[in-house]
Amino acid sequence: NDFFDKEKISMDDFVPATVVGYSEWPKNTPNYWALPAMGDVVGWTYRKDWFSKPELQKEFKEKYGWDLGPPTTFDQLKQVAEFFQKREIDGKTVYGASIYTERGSEGITMGAMDVLYSYGFQYENPKKPYEMEGFVNSDKSVKGLEFYKALYDCCTPPGASNSYMGEGVDAFKSGQVAMHMNFAFTWPGLQKDENVGGDKIGYFVNPKGPDGEQFAQLGGQGISVVSYSDKQEAALKYIKWFANKDVQAKWWSLGGYSCLNAVVKDPGFPASQPYAQTFLDSMAIVKDFWAEPSYAPLLQASQKRFHDYVVAGQGSAKDALDGLVKDWTQVFQDDGKM
Repeated sequence: NDFFDKEKISMDDFVPATVVGYSEWPKNTPNYWALPAMGDVVGWTYRKDWFSKPELQKEFKEKYGWDLGPPTTFDQLKQVAEFFQKREIDGKTVYGASIYTERGSEGITMGAMDVLYSYGFQYENPKKPYEMEGFVNSDKSVKGLEFYKALYDCCTPPGASNSYMGEGVDAFKSGQVAMHMNFAFTWPGLQKDENVGGDKIGYFVNPKGPDGEQFAQLGGQGISVVSYSDKQEAALKYIKWFANKDVQAKWWSLGGYSCLNAVVKDPGFPASQPYAQTFLDSMAIVKDFWAEPSYAPLLQASQKRFHDYVVAGQGSAKDALDGLVKDWTQVFQDDGKM
């Protein structure tokens, strides 16, 4: 806080969700530990050239009763994925969607949560911190996790049992899938790709759940200074430089994702890149995983529970979420918070 005050860097100048997500600790308090650096969020790309084929548009409309285009609900997304699954396009068998299923780090948690939020999942009772029973494992949460498994079972390409960012990019760039879940930082590279970029690619915001709720999983990071570094002064100079509007505008033009309001709220921003409006709309609806010192064991628990159910087919969605409540309760009890 002292550094930001001294250099007249105001958190009011940055996208609110990025301040909460990257800078504040504890959350929703004016205690800042980082500068919002790289805005990011899970969204979707799709093969605009496939969607625009007249024969596919006609067949889709006859089958589902609505015009083939970027889905606005998860039910629509599944219909589109089913429509493209194992379809032959330009002499090649293609598949519906690439989604996150990776077990080793954070992949399947980021993907499943990206759906669960819009189905009504909550981490805890808003009125009673760390009370998770009936929130993590609510009926709505169960339906969301069931949907994610159904999407995995019906509509993903072969060998998609351990897929995250890199595998998703590969699936889309190789022409395997019609739609592709991934963080927005992948979009500039895909837009420039010779085979699937340019006019062939489109972008859409994470769809709505059955009750109209719409959220997306936050990504990205802030930039801070390591307390034991002997180069703190140089690091702070860099942060001051990086916070400058002209630098932030250049950062965006080169494929970075600025969090500065002066950049993203500029009237010309939505038209500055084909994915700019989707990025803005997505950042307006973000939610995030637990922000706790025990982040690692909390994440390890969700990775195991989600992968065991979604990919390995063990038990039910209710079993997975009940187990997650049990796991997370143990973590917070060990931390002395319950």
